[in-house]
Amino acid sequence: MRKRNESVTVEHERAAAAPAPLDKGCSLRHSLRLPAAADTGMKRPLGRRYGLWFRLRRLIIWLLGVYIAIPFLVKLCPAIQAKLVFLNFVRVPYFIDLKRPQDQGLNHTCNYYLQPEEDVTIGVWHTVPAALWKNARGKDQLWFEDALGSSHPVILYLHGNAGTRGGDHRVELYKVLSSLGYHVVTFDYRGWGDSIGSPSERGMTYDALHVFDWIKARSGDNPVYIWGHSLGTGVATNLVRRLCERETPPDALILESPFTNIREEARSHPFSVIYRYFPGFDWFFLDPITTSGIKFANDENVKYISCSLLILHAEDDPVVPFHLGKKLYNIAATSRSFRDYKVQFVPFHTDLGYRHKYIYRSPELPRILREFLGVSEHEHHH
Repeated sequence: MRKRNESVTVEHERAAAAPAPLDKGCSLRHSLRLPAAADTGMKRPLGRRYGLWFRLRRLIIWLLGVYIAIPFLVKLCPAIQAKLVFLNFVRVPYFIDLKRPQDQGLNHTCNYYLQPEEDVTIGVWHTVPAALWKNARGKDQLWFEDALGSSHPVILYLHGNAGTRGGDHRVELYKVLSSLGYHVVTFDYRGWGDSIGSPSERGMTYDALHVFDWIKARSGDNPVYIWGHSLGTGVATNLVRRLCERETPPDALILESPFTNIREEARSHPFSVIYRYFPGFDWFFLDPITTSGIKFANDENVKYISCSLLILHAEDDPVVPFHLGKKLYNIAATSRSFRDYKVQFVPFHTDLGYRHKYIYRSPELPRILREFLGVSEHEHHH
């Protein structure tokens, strides 16, 4: 019995021990596989992270190189800054036929082409007052020119950079002014829209002078007002200063979203934010504008202007900061040249959301113009 128990115990122990080699083999195989799998799992995230960091670092170096290169490129090629000031190559909206203002809802508008200088042709739109809308249907250019002599005041509108005379917000303003009883004459400066020529501050000013004289030759004693928006305010003050110097001032000047001068505007423009604290910002970015002959010095021009002045500016203007319009008003209000004329500043609260180009939406605009230009008309006739 003892031997049998011992044999049973030995057999049991052998049976229990028999799988040991298998377990050992299995454990060996597991021990061979698991570390390998663990190593591969560690290498993959490490490799992925290293590859991602390498690409990110390469992108950062590339962006930094471009960031540093741009100021030098602008300095070496001042024409780049001139193009950024004018943005005449940006034509928005696209695919419109400027010869057909009626396609933009201006059924009482005629398209002209004038020639301020040899090799320069500018496209002009003339929108008659809404009261003449029915009479204007189907009429030719001669009828529209003669209509300038009717008993309605005329507004010469000078638009800002980028786009054309057919820009959406511009068209909406023409409609508002026409509904208030004004002729609206606007045009694309040389190099804009379908106008022929190369853009420059001198050229833009001369184009405006040519159109003003063209209007005066046809409008008789009707008041003629000049309205400039954004970059067009620089053209407007250039023009009106010249008109005052030759003693043929307009009946009033309206500046919408104006700046003081192009250097201060460029420094305040949202595009300049990423370089505003770059060492030598003025030397790299502002001096090339001056080198290109671009000044648009509204703050200097208003010291030589002798006619009523109205400034309209939205507090939430992201393109021309509100404080520049206010600063220009303060300069004009204390200038001797305006001592016999009305100078008015009308702000539009941020909550209205008029920003840079939507002041035409204001329901107060008709009243503002009626009250302001009514004074000018009185002065004109007396």
